[in-house]
Amino acid sequence: MSEINNNMIRMLSSDGAIAVYAVDSTDIVREMEQVHATSAVVSAGLGRLLTAASLMGSQLKNPRDSLTLRVDGGGPAGVLVAVSDGEGNVRGYATHPVVELPLRPDGKLDVGGAVGRNGVLTVMKDLGMKEPYIGQIPLVSGEIGEDITAYYATSEQTPSVCALGVLVNPDLTIQKAGGYLLQLLPGTPEETIRRIEENVRKMPPVTQLLAEGYTPADMACKVLEGFAPKVLEERRVEYCCYCSREKTADILASLGREELKDMQAEDPTARVECHFCNRTYLFDISEITSNMR
Repeated sequence: MSEINNNMIRMLSSDGAIAVYAVDSTDIVREMEQVHATSAVVSAGLGRLLTAASLMGSQLKNPRDSLTLRVDGGGPAGVLVAVSDGEGNVRGYATHPVVELPLRPDGKLDVGGAVGRNGVLTVMKDLGMKEPYIGQIPLVSGEIGEDITAYYATSEQTPSVCALGVLVNPDLTIQKAGGYLLQLLPGTPEETIRRIEENVRKMPPVTQLLAEGYTPADMACKVLEGFAPKVLEERRVEYCCYCSREKTADILASLGREELKDMQAEDPTARVECHFCNRTYLFDISEITSNMR
């Protein structure tokens, strides 16, 4: 297996018709599990969503752009949210981080059962414009990868394949996580489409590839076998929350003086917890109002 220092790669077929993004998101999902103390099936579901958000966010043009994936499938895990910046760094949470379900008949974690299948996937892109782009589709399976594939086909008319995987150890720590996103560029010849479809059919599950030691480059090369792929970019992506005391104070101030006074009448101290990293910030509301113009 090849060795690289970065954990995300972007490759292009020699004819320029197929782009593949691949990532080893093990460290990202490990950090998520440590922050949120997720159960095995939620680690798998939210880990897949974080991986997908990282792959999709890395395609944004500006590092300050952001992409949000929100899955509301009606399952016991509640709403799952993953947010990526324009470089593929991600953060996320689940409404209910601990869910226990029986394994599926094939012995795998029942991610679709935890997420639910009767709901929607919402994709929001904040590109610095007046209004964000918002796309939404009904969930296909709740297994995340299939839902991302369906989103691209339905909302962006881009033939794509998204494959994701998370391996959870018996002690609930994360053994491996990663995935790849394959996209056909406009004008791809029919013969190329047939060949890449055959490659995709032959691809083992992402969890199997990860367990065998495949790197992002190995996964991308395997799916692009026969297309003489070339590396366009390698980068490092991480679990990263951008909250701070200053930003949280600004959010409180944005509520307005009257609402803050109502809050102060109930409790002079405001307690704000970040959903993404679980940090807690305590504020004296009078200090917030005194600093407002």
